[in-house]
Amino acid sequence: MKKKQTGKRIAEYGLLIALAMVLGYVEMLIPFSVAVPGVKLGLANMVVVFALYRLGKTEAFVISILRVLLLTFMFGNAFALFYSLSGAILSFVVMLLFAKTGRFSTVGVGIGGGVSHNIGQILCAMVLLGTKQIAYYLPVLLVSGTIAGIAIGIIAGVLIKRIDPERKAKGDRGYEI
Repeated sequence: MKKKQTGKRIAEYGLLIALAMVLGYVEMLIPFSVAVPGVKLGLANMVVVFALYRLGKTEAFVISILRVLLLTFMFGNAFALFYSLSGAILSFVVMLLFAKTGRFSTVGVGIGGGVSHNIGQILCAMVLLGTKQIAYYLPVLLVSGTIAGIAIGIIAGVLIKRIDPERKAKGDRGYEI
């Protein structure tokens, strides 16, 4: 059951898109991947996890895709678009499935998102580069995706519980995932 879009809800949606873009940009500025190429924190994914629980699946998906498109148009190139979209789409699908089961906390959903994002990018690289050898790098990315997913899931979980506590007190569980 969909709830009516209100001005407050639309403003929240816009703020989350902007926040995801800012976090994505900040992540580009952090030279974290110097030690291990390709490793990222996935800060913008925190917004997607939050939106998945707070706004719903459609809104979270749109936030994820818009963030990728806008950041790529501003700072990336065609290859970055393919890599980012493949990771973001697979990540979202896995996070949605994990959240829908009700068996995973936000930490589990974050881990699923982080790991599957890396898998999506490796699969994309294998197709674009025409080689399977890049898959040997996957274990490093799976470890980093797990660690980042834990952090993202913890932070998103805290934010979900702390933002708008009256909503929780009224028994409003938010939008169904």
